[in-house]
Amino acid sequence: MRALFVFLTVVISCTSAYSQVLISILFGEKLNSPNIEFGVDGGLAFSAIDGLDQSSEHRTLNLGFYFDFKIRKNPSWMLHTGVMVKSTMGAGDLPVYSLGNSDLDNALAGGQVTRRLGYFDVPIMLKFKSKSNFFIEAGPMVGLMNRSTVDRFFASLQKEDDLLYVQEIKDQYHPFDAGVIGGLGYRLMGGNGMNFGIRYYFGLVDITIDDATPNQYNRVLYLAVGIPIGVGKKPE
Repeated sequence: MRALFVFLTVVISCTSAYSQVLISILFGEKLNSPNIEFGVDGGLAFSAIDGLDQSSEHRTLNLGFYFDFKIRKNPSWMLHTGVMVKSTMGAGDLPVYSLGNSDLDNALAGGQVTRRLGYFDVPIMLKFKSKSNFFIEAGPMVGLMNRSTVDRFFASLQKEDDLLYVQEIKDQYHPFDAGVIGGLGYRLMGGNGMNFGIRYYFGLVDITIDDATPNQYNRVLYLAVGIPIGVGKKPE
């Protein structure tokens, strides 16, 4: 119950991603029990927006924490959840569009745009770990958009510094996202060490507000690393 209380508190008050992860690391040992494992989760993400023309994948880092709740009747099965407090989706190499400012438009002409959609993501996956320490996991994931949803305009200027301009676009997207996520991986140290895995998120909700535009859906491939905090320590 103590771990569940902390989990719900952080979900409700997602205001500072880095401070939450730091607190998680500092107090993670106290959240572990024989039936609950707590750890830090993160890695590299390759994201795209299905339905957004003239774009490519966008590579970012994500960071968060996780809980594995063991199902007592069968210790091979767990409920995996947590919060990706720094989770950026989006797309890259979008064409530059007009910002309504002739000076900016001229300076950014010939550049490119990277669309960054920031979320607090909560996966809820059923996880099965084999005796050989390989695991598979799958389930739904929901996301709440945060303030880091922007278009980043970049242009390389001759004989001058590069130009970076940031345009907020949060009002163009729905605040919530939802879909399914699944993956597989391996756990080191006989099942008590770090987790290495690959996951794929398939968004099912049209994320755009404007009904006149084609539907757009988030797609993300994750290369994930999970680091348990305090697991395997001998009780004092």
